[in-house]
Amino acid sequence: MPDYLKNIKKTLLSDNWAILHKVTFDYRDSKGNWEPQVREVYDRGNGAAVLLYNKESGTVILTEQLRIPTYFNGNPSGMLIEVCAGLLDDNDPETAIKKEIEEETGYLLSDVEKVMDLYMSPGSVSEILYLFLASYTAKDKVSEGGGLISEHEDILVHEYAFAKAYAMIETGEIKDAKTVILLQYLKLQGILS
Repeated sequence: MPDYLKNIKKTLLSDNWAILHKVTFDYRDSKGNWEPQVREVYDRGNGAAVLLYNKESGTVILTEQLRIPTYFNGNPSGMLIEVCAGLLDDNDPETAIKKEIEEETGYLLSDVEKVMDLYMSPGSVSEILYLFLASYTAKDKVSEGGGLISEHEDILVHEYAFAKAYAMIETGEIKDAKTVILLQYLKLQGILS
């Protein structure tokens, strides 16, 4: 344990869909003062996300699905356009994202490129999200995708011209952080423009 933390205590608040703990601890601040702190930490497991792109056609694959927390925070439809993503469960990030690609988008891809891993909401969520890029062609399409019925998924699959998808950030049609990051990364790397 770092020397600026002590007396850490976790109390389980919920273990329904994921795990929510109340955490109390003492923190020594930069001036050397010890302060009691209370936080809630939500642990839903780590995840992976991928932006599928086709350099030849200049297109990307994005998904759209109901994200109920966004509905309760001002998104009138609750629907969100985003990159393909999912929890790791018991898999490594690369294996997990290849599985998600096929389930959600209907593309069967053997190669993905890891871009980075990030904490997306570190003030309350413990999740690390592993971000990937993957090149696709029409020949890689093996099904309609749409997610797993057993997981209650109802995912729409969209193919957009990269320029259109990138413009959707500015118009507010894309508000998902992982999607914005991966679209900007693709542009900054000069892969698509």
